[in-house]
Amino acid sequence: MSAFPEVVELNVGGTAYAVSLKTLLAEDGSWLQDTFGGGSPPPDLPVDARGHYFIDRDGGLFRHVLDYLRDPARYAVPIGFLERDRLRREAEHYRLPGLIELLGKQAPGCITVGYRGSFQFGRDGLADVKFRKITRLLVHGRVALCREVFGDTLNESRDPDHGGSDRYTARFFLKHVFIEQAFDMLQEQGFRLVASCGSGTAGSVSENLKPGVDTEENRWNHYNEFVFVRD
Repeated sequence: MSAFPEVVELNVGGTAYAVSLKTLLAEDGSWLQDTFGGGSPPPDLPVDARGHYFIDRDGGLFRHVLDYLRDPARYAVPIGFLERDRLRREAEHYRLPGLIELLGKQAPGCITVGYRGSFQFGRDGLADVKFRKITRLLVHGRVALCREVFGDTLNESRDPDHGGSDRYTARFFLKHVFIEQAFDMLQEQGFRLVASCGSGTAGSVSENLKPGVDTEENRWNHYNEFVFVRD
């Protein structure tokens, strides 16, 4: 007979859970099965002041562990989930190879990065051209994917949240102007460049110029877009 009740009360990192013993024992060879599947509680399993079994792990992420154990065939990592690496460490601790495999798979999607800028001219005109001057890096795509890739570098101030994370946006931009950094972040998340396009010279001498922009530089304004895909 098991020393554990059919409903086990847990304290995981300060977060309380009530879970069926069947769920805890669902995965063969797991840490949870080894801990709660014996005839008596292991001597190194502490109990908190309320009598709940205490597990010194991340309490918030344990919810995903339980969701996976309840129905491994249907569990899916949420789109745009930002704590994938931390959840993988939890899955490794609990010895859940199926969850580890799922965390290695990333949701497919498409993100477009664009920038508007100009060649910057010095006093000597064409003889003193700087490589480029980027005014802003724009990000278009599904909101959840954009957040997953760019995290805290994403500025959403021009696109307040009017819906769920499954919506799409064309109004995000980055807090920096280093396009190579944006490319590195996309590559690290499994995206690859599939297409790019750019405008030619935009404007003419007859256009009304902004203060501080000379005629020659204004004629070299351009806009480029880069399309990245994750299969």
